[in-house]
Amino acid sequence: MKKQSRLLFVCMGNICRSPTAEGIMLHLIRKNGLENLIECDSAGTHGYHVGEPADWRMLNHAQIRGYDLPSCSRKIHPASDFPYYDWILVMDDRNYQDVMDLDSFREYASKIRRITDFCQMMKANEVPDPYYSGDASFELVIDILEDACVGLMERLKAQ
Repeated sequence: MKKQSRLLFVCMGNICRSPTAEGIMLHLIRKNGLENLIECDSAGTHGYHVGEPADWRMLNHAQIRGYDLPSCSRKIHPASDFPYYDWILVMDDRNYQDVMDLDSFREYASKIRRITDFCQMMKANEVPDPYYSGDASFELVIDILEDACVGLMERLKAQ
């Protein structure tokens, strides 16, 4: 890996899926000693929870697996986030469309990807929103994101 990579994980409210992806990726970055080469953050397409930490249920499930979710919710800012980040990684088709709509001239379309594009073991097309579901949904989100983040890390290390 030769240059710094900047990653932005995006879901709707930035309290469940995207902070979990960020936390898992931060864990992998530290584990691989790449703190000086990979930077990541998370954001939401909507500002429902700006300034709030991750949902307490997601925090609990992540902590059980050894992940810290340090971020506070923020809304994506196209004018600053699109040019700054190398990869804008969305959780589902709705997030993909919302982020693409923010890029009206498609100037940054090549940076916008589904995180599940990097899954290696799981056959997932999207990371489902666990907010209105039970414990099993939060666990499934972490399973998918672990697989995707490991695949993303391998891709970044190969560059």
